[in-house]
Amino acid sequence: MKLATWNINSIRARNDRLLAWLDRDHPDVLCLQETKVEDSAFPFEVLRKAGYEVATFGQRSYNGVAIASTQPLADVTRAFGDGADDDDARLIAASTHGVRVVCVYVVNGQELTSERYPYKLAWLRRLRAYLDRTATPEIPLVVCGDMNVAPDDRDVWSPEKWKDQIHCSTPEREALAEVVGFGLTDLFRLHHGDTKLYSWWDYRGVAFFKDQGLRIDHIFATKPLADRCTTCTIDRTARKGQDASDHAPVIATFAD
Repeated sequence: MKLATWNINSIRARNDRLLAWLDRDHPDVLCLQETKVEDSAFPFEVLRKAGYEVATFGQRSYNGVAIASTQPLADVTRAFGDGADDDDARLIAASTHGVRVVCVYVVNGQELTSERYPYKLAWLRRLRAYLDRTATPEIPLVVCGDMNVAPDDRDVWSPEKWKDQIHCSTPEREALAEVVGFGLTDLFRLHHGDTKLYSWWDYRGVAFFKDQGLRIDHIFATKPLADRCTTCTIDRTARKGQDASDHAPVIATFAD
């Protein structure tokens, strides 16, 4: 099974690029973030023709997550379901290919002085509580998406420049570590050790061409899946060219 996660940054703006990428890479499961479209306007038929069943949790102009699979999607749930849900469409989960898949778009946080920053930390705490409530580390589980956190300095092109900045602050890293502490493995690090590769580059300036990026898009898995993971890569080529998303897909492959 091949599973990919990609912050597409508007599926309507990048529909053609997505279809071309699917035709080339053929993932069995695709998790999308920042679809930026209400469910009624999502291009379901286009993806169905490409061979995918799709479940969405959309929002007009902002946020939005989706899971597409070459096999049926079962037990689809949206949001935390913890009685404190807000209006942000940021989490969708489904079972497919024998795996429970949780696709998330974590709050950006904007900056450390913003009111969105404590909201981000609280959101990550809710994610950990959601996992504790709905899953166990013994089941085949993937938690993936745009986490908006670079876990440590290996995931930052310039740790000095990004020190105490959004995505790299100690409280954010600790909050994400709590999520991973559920019993998850960072599949990229599993296969790449201390390698410095990135999944996001700022649109401003020439960050991509200078490879001044952050690794903030992740695929985490419980041990039953991590033991089966044979590769985990970042498709930097998908970031190239006009009208590309500022994120690259992250792809993990699992042995049967």
